[in-house]
Amino acid sequence: MPNSPPVSLVAMEARLRELLPAALYATAWTNPSPETLTQVFEHLRTLQYILLDYVPRHISTPLTEPGAVEFEWEQGTLMFTDLAGFTRLLEANVVQGGPGAEMVLSVLNGYFAGMIEIISKSSGSLLEFTGDAMLVQFRADRQRNDCAKAIRSGLRMQRAMAKFTHIETPQGNLSLGMRIGIHTGRFLTAHIGTPKRMEHVLLGSAVQRSKRAEGAGTVGRVCVTETIATELAEQFRFEAGPPGYMLVMDDFSEEELGEYEIVASRNRKGHTILFDRSVPGLIHEIGETLKKVEPLASYLPSSILTLLVESASRREIQPEFVDLVAMFVNILGLSERIEELPPEEQVNVVVYFSRLFARINAAVLEQGGV
Repeated sequence: MPNSPPVSLVAMEARLRELLPAALYATAWTNPSPETLTQVFEHLRTLQYILLDYVPRHISTPLTEPGAVEFEWEQGTLMFTDLAGFTRLLEANVVQGGPGAEMVLSVLNGYFAGMIEIISKSSGSLLEFTGDAMLVQFRADRQRNDCAKAIRSGLRMQRAMAKFTHIETPQGNLSLGMRIGIHTGRFLTAHIGTPKRMEHVLLGSAVQRSKRAEGAGTVGRVCVTETIATELAEQFRFEAGPPGYMLVMDDFSEEELGEYEIVASRNRKGHTILFDRSVPGLIHEIGETLKKVEPLASYLPSSILTLLVESASRREIQPEFVDLVAMFVNILGLSERIEELPPEEQVNVVVYFSRLFARINAAVLEQGGV
């Protein structure tokens, strides 16, 4: 049959169906010409680089095989941030419909882009978004400078919030502020889930203490635990916060604080170049690119992945206000208890946690949730 898909393309059809836009999938199946296959390759390459923004850089190489449960203990510093004033900003714009959504998106894009740039320049790794909150990791190095790097990053971030103090809305001027909490310690990092839906999680009391430090903090300030304040008493000045916490005093000049930390380059790998544009050559490169995209894609809910796949060429998702019900699930005791267990029991706990996550995800999907 003319233009029928090559056997090698048919063999990877199941892997492609969720990673190609509907129109491109149909074209690749009905007209698998070199031009079409080149579009497939270029789309997958673009999608790969988009998905890299959704997975912390230091865990994206090498990637965990989807479905494989892995974990390790790490030492480092964790930062938890929360945005104050966002709910008021949202409520002030929701009555405007589409234009209001565009305005909120513009503010959020400016906020997150600025904060993520500072985090990256400060040698931090963004681990997750939770609404308008962020969890950031500063990995321990031989010099154990991770605490100081986290504090300097926090001070830079608070200074950058100055541009969000006057935001014009239909209800008048509003402002956004940020609380930052920092703690250092040992925590468990794990990859859990199924081949279809993976998740990267952190467990341990250090994670909980960083979140509590944020809650104990003040808008516009960097709050640290007494552990950090004692360790860095010669590098920073602190003032008393709530019991167990200290607030960092920002008495640095622009030159003293600087804009970045001197760290080893973490540039991404360059683009794959197509040398063989024959049908067999293109299918081979598509297969190789799939090996890189599939593990990344497994860390996103299927509905979010579909949005990214369909909008990859535009690199933009149309904003809109939607009515929804949000549910938070808190598994009590797991994060605190796991560090008390012997290694052989830790393995079992992580495996059971992975199974629980898979069952919760399945139950949510059955009811049309994300």
